[in-house]
Amino acid sequence: MTGGVLDGKTALVTGGRQGIGRGIVDAFLASGARVMTCGRGERPEDLPREVAWSRTDVSRRDQVDALAGQAERELGPLSILVNNAGVQITRTVTETTDGDWDRLMGVNARGVFLVCRAMIPRMSAGGSIINIGSISGRTADPGLALYNASKSFVHGLTRSIAVDHGPAVRCNVICPGWIMTGMADEAFALADDPEAATRDALARHPVRRFGQPSDIAAMAVWLASDQSAFATGQCYVVDGGLTAASPLNPGLF
Repeated sequence: MTGGVLDGKTALVTGGRQGIGRGIVDAFLASGARVMTCGRGERPEDLPREVAWSRTDVSRRDQVDALAGQAERELGPLSILVNNAGVQITRTVTETTDGDWDRLMGVNARGVFLVCRAMIPRMSAGGSIINIGSISGRTADPGLALYNASKSFVHGLTRSIAVDHGPAVRCNVICPGWIMTGMADEAFALADDPEAATRDALARHPVRRFGQPSDIAAMAVWLASDQSAFATGQCYVVDGGLTAASPLNPGLF
């Protein structure tokens, strides 16, 4: 593609197999970037051929180091890094096991740290790091103790990278709300009445719809582009107005 806002840029997106990550991969590709992505499984059959793939567990330092080397060989200096890989476990603090901690914090917190540490020295001057946080890192969702905490970590790490490593790189975080992915489906399925829970959640959105991966991808394209050159160290909430509203359910009035 020619004439895209990301022409000439190179991008690595972790967790690009499906959901938000895949939406970002597709949007970057359509905007002119050369893209590489990774996941813990085999290469998805429907991944475009021009997208490079690495089978990587971002919680493991050896695999992240190998990913960094492969990205350098495949893409050269990195212009854009998106830390999207993440897992969700539905438990309170007292229900959480040591294994839960190792699995979730390993990917959501340690993984973001390891990838940033490995990639920052390999990024081109003025490169853009985009971390995927969550509104759950700002206001706690019930029963998601570790997930909430991990996203708060990502928000804080984002600010530290922006402060410590500017102007060599910019670093921002996108905080999605209810985006219709497998994670959202699992959350609604846990409710006593999933249909009622879905209607209630929808009524709390001023835009009267849930988000799609493309909504987050559009923000990621802007943050990856030179159009956002003065933006760094910021948390951008993309939630259809959910957290702007009071707790009162407008559907009841």
